[in-house]
Amino acid sequence: MRTKHSLINISVGIGNQLVITLLSFFSRTVFIHTLGVEYLGLNGLFTNILAMLSLAEAGIGSSIVYTLYKPVADNNKEKILVLMRLYKKAYLIIALIVLLLGLSLLPFLQYIVKDANVEHIYVIYLVFLLNTVTPYLFQHKISYLNVCQKNYIVTGIYSVSSILSMFLKIGILYWTQNYILYLIIDSAITITNSLIMSLIVNRMYPFLKEKAIGSLDNDTKSNIIKNVKAIVLQNIGSYLIFGTENIIISTYVSIAAVGLYSNYKMLIDICRTLINQVFNNMYHSVGNLVASESKDKVYSVYKVTMLLNFWLYSLAAIAMYVMIEPFIKLWIGEKFLMGNLIVIILMVTFYERGMRNSITTVKTTAGIFHEDRYIPLIQAAVSLAFSLVLVQKIGISGVFIGTLISAIAVPFWTTPFFVYRKVFDKPLHHYFMRYLYYTVIGFGTCAATSFIGSFISADTIWMLVMKAAVCVIVPNAIYVALFYKTEEFQYVFGIVLQLLRSLQRKLRRVPSPDVSS
Repeated sequence: MRTKHSLINISVGIGNQLVITLLSFFSRTVFIHTLGVEYLGLNGLFTNILAMLSLAEAGIGSSIVYTLYKPVADNNKEKILVLMRLYKKAYLIIALIVLLLGLSLLPFLQYIVKDANVEHIYVIYLVFLLNTVTPYLFQHKISYLNVCQKNYIVTGIYSVSSILSMFLKIGILYWTQNYILYLIIDSAITITNSLIMSLIVNRMYPFLKEKAIGSLDNDTKSNIIKNVKAIVLQNIGSYLIFGTENIIISTYVSIAAVGLYSNYKMLIDICRTLINQVFNNMYHSVGNLVASESKDKVYSVYKVTMLLNFWLYSLAAIAMYVMIEPFIKLWIGEKFLMGNLIVIILMVTFYERGMRNSITTVKTTAGIFHEDRYIPLIQAAVSLAFSLVLVQKIGISGVFIGTLISAIAVPFWTTPFFVYRKVFDKPLHHYFMRYLYYTVIGFGTCAATSFIGSFISADTIWMLVMKAAVCVIVPNAIYVALFYKTEEFQYVFGIVLQLLRSLQRKLRRVPSPDVSS
């Protein structure tokens, strides 16, 4: 059942993301040509600032969701109701805190937004703030769907609302060039989207509307408090690592540089989001697995996810390394390129961060929050120190080098340490040997793909398509040749065959049209 739910969620998620991706390119193109690179930079900057405010959430949601896995698996409605009551109250308080913090930053915007020729900055910021605060009022119910492995419902509604939002916003940009109206439409659809999902949860799980009787036991309370304290530190550290890039670039370089980087970041985030549709939709299945299965069973599934993790992230990193600059050049012009060095740094960072996905999923779903609570803060200190020094010496690439150094110096080692010691009870060198094996294969495959791709000059769309074909065929051919005999590959291949057979059976049941009449 876990596999079935995961596959449904993954299929819906990937389908949704492909549609959103196509619309995003069209929307971004219209955005650049109607408003310009400064508005693009402002969009990225305010997104980062409000991500900082969202630290008020402080991991309360993650901790309570973790405590929901067991009662949901046991169908313990009484405990579910008590936890959901707590969850709702927590997010109401969070929404208020984020709103007040957001308003308190208004006097300082003029010092953060550097060299920007943009009107109505304060109004734009307030609309961003509204769009950040509102979803918190409905988050407790949306999270319950995810815990119940019904992510595909959330994804489906999000898909429809995103498509509608994209078309409306593209029309507004094209006909009015009004950025504030563009943001207001986004906010209105976000609020409507949240209301619809709340109504669906009420209909699917009517018992959630019942009044919770009783209170949490002392063990659950102490675990939530301990985990919240740990996740507060982790979230602050994560923001200081990933959420301050645009702020540093805006402060030390320019808001236009944030706009240039935002195009690369958009393409990288599209690839990461597509891949994460696989892992995010497996996340709650892994949580259910950790709560109910043996260590050996969890470890065997983890090895499968690690191979899948390597395959997808290395494939995406190779494809972007070969194609990202030719694509941007054809898409919006050569003046939006940032150089090969930045591409290399971004791709190595993308790969390293992606390769931690499978081990981090086990860590989080196993409830390992307290043990590594200081790790993100240490990483953040390293990242900020290197980024702030290097950005002043070598420019924008210094920001990304600082992020990469901090990742290799800290979580690269610590995350597997805690998982292998507390969950798998196995020697840590097993992880690093497997990681090294995969990485050597990945870099060799990248060299081979880049060499073959260099014979194709991507000056036209068709030549770019041919280059893309090389990026798909060469790595996959190498990986199949190397991994097809492994247990992990056979496991994944067996699921794919099962899906194809299921699809074939369904197609056979579809009645043929009656053409005799």
